[in-house]
Formats: sequence, C-alpha cells, structure tokens
Amino acid sequence: MPTFHTPQGSIYFEQRGSRADTPIVMIHGLGCQIVHWPESLIEGLRSEGFRVVMMDNRDAGLSFGIEEAAPEIMELIQAMEDPTAVDPPYHLADMAEDMVHLLDHLGQSGAHLVGVSMGGMIAQYVALNHAERVFSLSLLMSSTGNPDIPTPTPEVVGALGTTVVSPSREESIEAARAANRIFGGQYFDSCEVGIGRFVETAYDRASRPDGVRRQLGAILSDGDRRAQLATVEVPALMIHGDQDPLVDKFGSVDLAETIPNSRLLIIEQLGHDLPEPLIPTILQEIVSHIREHPAPR
Repeated sequence: MPTFHTPQGSIYFEQRGSRADTPIVMIHGLGCQIVHWPESLIEGLRSEGFRVVMMDNRDAGLSFGIEEAAPEIMELIQAMEDPTAVDPPYHLADMAEDMVHLLDHLGQSGAHLVGVSMGGMIAQYVALNHAERVFSLSLLMSSTGNPDIPTPTPEVVGALGTTVVSPSREESIEAARAANRIFGGQYFDSCEVGIGRFVETAYDRASRPDGVRRQLGAILSDGDRRAQLATVEVPALMIHGDQDPLVDKFGSVDLAETIPNSRLLIIEQLGHDLPEPLIPTILQEIVSHIREHPAPR
C-alpha cells in the first residue's frame, strides 16, 4: 500500500503520470477520499502532461486517524456562529503540514495545488506557511473564513449533519446520497453525474464519521483568514458555482478580492460538486492557469 510517514501517522497516496512531469497535488474536501475524484478530471490532468498526486487527508480513507474524541454535534452547530465554541484536536494548518510531508516524501521542491472546499482551505495554509513549495493555487468552492459570507440554509446544515453519523451501512449510504444531491444543486443529479456516484465505494473503503467531525471542527474553528491571505503572492485561481448551497460563491469572490495575484471564475449551474458535464470547463481553467504560471526552474 503506497503510504508515507509523518510525525503523526501514515498517509495513503496515489499518483498518475511520469515522475519527470510537473506535479499537481490534489487536496479533497470534508470527509472525501481519493475515490471521490472523478476519473475524467484526474486523467484529464495527466493527459495534459502533469504528474497528478492524490492523498487521503488525515482522518479520512486509509490515512491515519486521531485518538482524541471528535467534537459533539452541538459543538459543531454552535461553532458555525462562534468559532471558539469548538476546540478540535488539530487544525487546518496541521493538515497543510501533511501536504508538505508529502512533497518531502516525493522529493519535490514544490507543486501546483488544487484544493476543493476544505482542500482549498488547506492549500491556503500551505501557501501561507510554505510559499516556496507552491507553484500555483487552484481553489474550488472554497472561502476565506470571513464570518460575513452567507451561511447555509437549515436544510443544507441538516444534510451536512447526516455526514457525521453512521447508524448502518444502508442508512449511511442513503443519507450520504441525499446529502450530495442537496449539495450538488438542482441542475445536476450528484448521484448520477457527480460525487454522489462514489458514496457506496467510499463507504466500503473506509467509513469514518468521527474523522468527518474532527475535520469539520478544524474548518469551523479556523476563523477569518483574510489578513493572512492578503500577504499571499502565489498566483491563485478561484472557481465556484453560482448554485453552491454549502459554501456560498461569495467565499471565492472574497478570496479573489483578498489574494493579490488572483483570478475568479463563477460557473453557472454548478453546485458544491464536480459534475461530469462541467468537468471539461473546470479542467480547462485549471490547466490554463497552471501553464500561465509554470514551475520555477
């Protein structure tokens, strides 16, 4: 099993493409695993001549977990209004250090980072704390942590809540499918063309609801990153859907207004998902952005 070791534990990773090709590190979102990446996106990047590296974040998939108790549901709900209401066992900056350990393991001086949702927040911390290791940022469906960004509706918060409980295999899979359909929005059925397709595979590979709660605690406790992000010099691309019910599009608008060297693309009909009909657009934007900002020699 392809793993590498950090001071905290082992991380599972996979890679596609030639070792001689420029690396792109893919960082997924809350509770997601390597199997949640659409093959069309990963293979599309590889076919463009890049080395694509994916890993299971800590507390997800086949990577190490944390023994400390996960935050309670009520703590997480309170933290949506008050970040100090939850004290998670680790933070987004700690998850960013896992990415740096990955680069060290691969023997890479740096990489282009593509982060989705929570993964975009982790990528921000890699750029903040290890700017010399980041060639470019592509941040999808992410945010600055600005408390003034519109929050999800009660229905969406309720759907999010179903991702942190695991009563049985059948109930968990059905709840996850229902949640993904809500997150994906009205234009594309996530269970037909989006991340919802991978729910059953992901559950059977690794069901870790406590890990989801710890990751969510890391997100909600992080607070406003704008003052720090204003110092980032790494070129950044923000991609967001105008139908995202989980992370409002103004999260990416705020990122684009905060990070100096940045560009913003709002995609019509895109929710909080990676639906197949829109993968070509997303892929083209990421590839164009990376080629505009090649790795230093």
